[in-house]
Amino acid sequence: MSELALFGGPPVKAKPFPAWPVHDERERAALSEVLDSGVWWRTPGTRVSAFESAFAAHHGARHGIAVTNGTHALEVAVAALGIGPGDEVLVPDSTFVATAGAVLSVGALPVLVDVHADSGCIDAELAASAIGPRTVAMIAVHMGGHPADLDALVELAGRAGIVMIEDCAHAHASRWRERPVGTHGALGTFSFQMSKLMTAGEGGIVITDDDDLARRLRSVHDCGRREGEWFYAHFEYGSNFRMTEWQAAVLSAQLERLDEQSRRRHANGVLLDELLGAVEGVTPQPLDARCTRNSHYAHISYLDSAAFAGVGCERLIEALVAEGVPNQAAYPPLHELDLFTSGAYRRRLMPGAAEESHPFLQAEFPGSVRAAREAFWVPQTALLGDAEDMEEIAVAFEKVRRHAGELA
Repeated sequence: MSELALFGGPPVKAKPFPAWPVHDERERAALSEVLDSGVWWRTPGTRVSAFESAFAAHHGARHGIAVTNGTHALEVAVAALGIGPGDEVLVPDSTFVATAGAVLSVGALPVLVDVHADSGCIDAELAASAIGPRTVAMIAVHMGGHPADLDALVELAGRAGIVMIEDCAHAHASRWRERPVGTHGALGTFSFQMSKLMTAGEGGIVITDDDDLARRLRSVHDCGRREGEWFYAHFEYGSNFRMTEWQAAVLSAQLERLDEQSRRRHANGVLLDELLGAVEGVTPQPLDARCTRNSHYAHISYLDSAAFAGVGCERLIEALVAEGVPNQAAYPPLHELDLFTSGAYRRRLMPGAAEESHPFLQAEFPGSVRAAREAFWVPQTALLGDAEDMEEIAVAFEKVRRHAGELA
């Protein structure tokens, strides 16, 4: 009998990883208080505004605007920035579709840019070459929790006179040069979807230091209203992106654990870098010395098929999961999605832009293709474990490598 668990052998991992989401009496009590209060809506409530202030302060920002989910956080952000038809926004080709979808939501064109082959984050040099006369902004996605090269991207944005948005859906409490992500550009967006580093099932927030931008964000997220004005006065485009008191109650309790959990994930990520780096054919996402905390939505490693008997990543993932190592699927490259290959994205553009050719779709995207085809993502829940868990993950990788010939 094969030693591989995929073929009936004993799996390496017997001890379960920590459960997610983490919750205790704090969430239970907070939800009960909301229930009994009868105030479930943010407008007369206090919990959403308290959470906004606490989350923003935790990340070193003056303002937080809590919304229904992470996708809406991006949509509110681009609308508040005044991005619209005829504009272009640089977007990494390796990200969740919402990053590009938010740009399309206001009729602007997402110009796809390849990512750095190691970090999986937008490549600053390629972004610079993609800037054209219609470019008004770029979105930096902090992939897996590791910040993009914020030094280079901030410099580029300033030099080109464009706005930088930080998509921090993976990176709550991550730091670049000890400064939390989300505060390096004009604004930062976060998600509280079920798999994220804090969760209320859904939810999102936008943070910023810009007082005027904060007022516009708040107006867009609340049907175009303005604070202090009549409830039925609407001054600009907006929709109902308001967070509920229920979500804020849960997230306030989740925020109390974020710092300790982030420190644990970072420490376990550093250990896993060392352990997996010693396995032939496995290359962890490098930890940039300027990243002083990686909160690790996922620990990302790249697998070299040649060291695994030529077996492809999909089959290796299957074998590793059988050994008890959880995997979270990597994102497919945006340029390969039907949204772009079918031309469906054009329906969101103004007529002139919709009819133009978009040469970036004919480009090569080796970084994002590698990120999709050769990456193994250990999800953040595993990184809440202990050193023994990290060691067992590495043992599983080595076991699969040794017996990879059986997978061919």
